[in-house]
Amino acid sequence: MKISDILKNNEVTISFEVFPPKTDDKFDAVEAAAEQIASLKPHFMSVTYGAGGGTSKHTIELADRIQKKYDTSVLGHLTCVSSTKDDVRRLVNEYKERGINNIMALRGDIPKDGRTVFDYNYARELILDIKAIDESFCIGGACYPEGHVECSSQTEDIEHLKEKVEAGCDFLTTQMFFDNNTLYNFLYRIREKGIEVPVLPGIMPITNEKQVARSVALSGATIPQRFRTMVDRFGYDPDKMSQAGIIYATEQIIDLIANGVNHIHVYSMNKPHIAEGIMESLSCIIS
Repeated sequence: MKISDILKNNEVTISFEVFPPKTDDKFDAVEAAAEQIASLKPHFMSVTYGAGGGTSKHTIELADRIQKKYDTSVLGHLTCVSSTKDDVRRLVNEYKERGINNIMALRGDIPKDGRTVFDYNYARELILDIKAIDESFCIGGACYPEGHVECSSQTEDIEHLKEKVEAGCDFLTTQMFFDNNTLYNFLYRIREKGIEVPVLPGIMPITNEKQVARSVALSGATIPQRFRTMVDRFGYDPDKMSQAGIIYATEQIIDLIANGVNHIHVYSMNKPHIAEGIMESLSCIIS
């Protein structure tokens, strides 16, 4: 089922993201975790694509197994920064052959040496090519509630986002954030600019202290004082921090739903207990 069709109604939906292994010998363990999450019956699952395309075969294989075994709609990622046009055509056709009709089109991380490689520089170019190969695909894109770290201003970032939507992006998923007011302000600004596609807030449950610095470095997300206080109080104890992090994320989700944001995407980090904790807490809300 296309993600765009899932998002058409006003019912609350929840989806989880998993990532494939970097090496073949880790596939079985990752598959087991992904299947455990899929067994919770989320509305769809997203499978990421490794930096530089190194896990592309695992992305497609994992997405295919989840969809077939659990009859769960899947969103397969595709990054373009290290891809040629031939690579993209091959991968898009493989997604189609496997019956996967949803693609998350991303630029991906620029290589550490700063080179932009192969045929693409931006996700907008990738979206245009996917639509040219087969316009039937449902295409998702990324957005950044606090602005992309490479943009000089949020205004500039929103202009680029509008270009991406006009290229054929059917829905957007946000980078992680920890203060819901950040999202509400972002939604106001993009709607004012005429961006009307569905926006799924990306929620990252932080379950250990080391994730905080890493998450901020990757996303540039602002850490509110309430969150810092939680980490200061429970970060020394893995079990307490895990429980507190899941509760914090669940409270974010409840506030979003209460304010009319009905479609939630959770970065599960391949941890079934995170998905289980959130689904259990929301069992009546998403039933």
